[in-house]
Amino acid sequence: MTDMPEMTASPRERLVMPFLAPVYHSFAQPVGWLVLRVVVGGYLMVEGWPKITAPMAMTGFVESLGFHPGWVFSPLLAVLNFIGGALIVLGLFTRPVALANAVMLMVTWWFHVSHPYGEAFLTPEGIEFLKANLQYLTAEGQQQLLADGGHEFLALVQMKAETNSLFWAGATALFAAYGGAHYSLDRLMRKEI
Repeated sequence: MTDMPEMTASPRERLVMPFLAPVYHSFAQPVGWLVLRVVVGGYLMVEGWPKITAPMAMTGFVESLGFHPGWVFSPLLAVLNFIGGALIVLGLFTRPVALANAVMLMVTWWFHVSHPYGEAFLTPEGIEFLKANLQYLTAEGQQQLLADGGHEFLALVQMKAETNSLFWAGATALFAAYGGAHYSLDRLMRKEI
């Protein structure tokens, strides 16, 4: 698309307050992109750390999704999350690493959509136990969980799982499309993959 650089460059003529152009171009855009890259990469590292410490723990799960052999894909998922997150933070090999993470996060989104949590958070037995032992729930918890078995609560958890996966996939897709930007090792090397 030929007008994309113009749209992202914010020429002075398009700005309502053109005197702010240097602030946007010299500070807000590069620092904002860096902060987003650190947050997204850091999140991936946090999510990947348990997988790095137990690289085979996801073997059965990845095989249940159709990724065989699990002994290959489970450690690959760990590396993609943790090392990929670190590379995004550094802005090194940003595009391919971010693309791989975007694909992985879309698989996560697909999983949440195709394998919903279910209809009720609590079984009938669980509801009866909590009704008999109200000290385990606050008054608000009693209202939310005992009235419908946690159906409304679980619907919120399901929605958050789906939207979080989409948000993080979208953020990594942005890095796949635009790279690491101004403050990145890719830019220091003057090369990108």
